[in-house]
This record gives sequence, C-alpha cells and structure tokens, in this order.
Amino acid sequence: MKVVAFNGSPRPDGNTQQMIEKVFEVLRAKGIECERVDIARKPLRGCTACYGCTKNGGTCVLDDELNDWFDLASKADAVLIGSPTYFANVTAETKAFLDRVGFLARVTGALIRKPLAGIVAVRRGGAVPTVDAINHMGLINQMLIVGSTYWNFAVGMDKGDCLEDQEGMKNMENLGENLAWLLEKLNT
Repeated sequence: MKVVAFNGSPRPDGNTQQMIEKVFEVLRAKGIECERVDIARKPLRGCTACYGCTKNGGTCVLDDELNDWFDLASKADAVLIGSPTYFANVTAETKAFLDRVGFLARVTGALIRKPLAGIVAVRRGGAVPTVDAINHMGLINQMLIVGSTYWNFAVGMDKGDCLEDQEGMKNMENLGENLAWLLEKLNT
C-alpha cells in the first residue's frame, strides 16, 4: 500500500512537513509506503476553467507538473494534503492544487472512495476553514475523509513549534493509525 502526501507549504522542513512526517512514521511502522511531494516549491497556477481536460482524456492542458501529481494521487491508496494556514485558508499553491486536482477528479472519477486527510499547521486561528477547504475538494469527489481525535491540525509558528503541541502531535499519530486501519480494511 502507498500513501502520497502533497505538502503545500513553501517553507522547507516547516511545521506542515514535520506533521506529515509524523503521520508517515505511523504508516511506515505498519509497512505502508509513503511519498511526499512539495508542491509549493514549484510554479503552479490555478485552474482556468477552460474545460480542456474534458476534451483531453482527463489531463490538464496547462504545462506544469500537475498531471504527474494527479497521476501519483490516482495510483496511491490514500492521499494527504498539507497546508499551513494563510489568512484562515490554504496557501495559494494548495488552492491551485485543490482546484485543478479536484476538477480532474470530477472528470475522471479517479479519486472516488480514495481516503483523504487534510493536515494543517496554524499559528493561532483559522485552522478549521483550512481543513474544510481540503475536505471540500475530497467530499465533492466522493473521497473518504479520515479524521483523528480532533481536527487534523497542530499549532506552531516557527519551524519545529508544532512538535511542541502535544495534542496536535497526538492527533497526527491517531490520524496515521486511523488511516492505516482504513487502508487495511479497504485492501482485504
């Protein structure tokens, strides 16, 4: 089994990445392959609503890495999407990713019943709308939303601060456990 995580944070080794890696620790301990893609460090524009994907075999006509990323998501057994909170929402890169992947998923049906979990780093407030933005893309594409003991976020501003949020890190561990459990049930 394989889980792919799309990290929408532009900060290398930042809180979002560290939270993804915390979930990966649990998954890897259970023998699940994990891959992280740092989408915010590559040029990515939003969807232009050109509907070219409906005429192009379910691939985006824009020339960037999105089609490769969508292929990774389509082939994975589960998808994580991580973003820091920027003004009570996902980063611009994460929003572009959600819109374009979401549109391709609507056209192809490739993500139906695939587990999805959002992971959000937050300095203080706005985490819930950020989690919602990720979940909304999944819900409209009939994905299975995976949660934890609280919303899937941890609090921290500077690199490493989220690791000090004990409840947030416990949420990430529980998220890994819940995702591993669901993957086992779906693959038996």
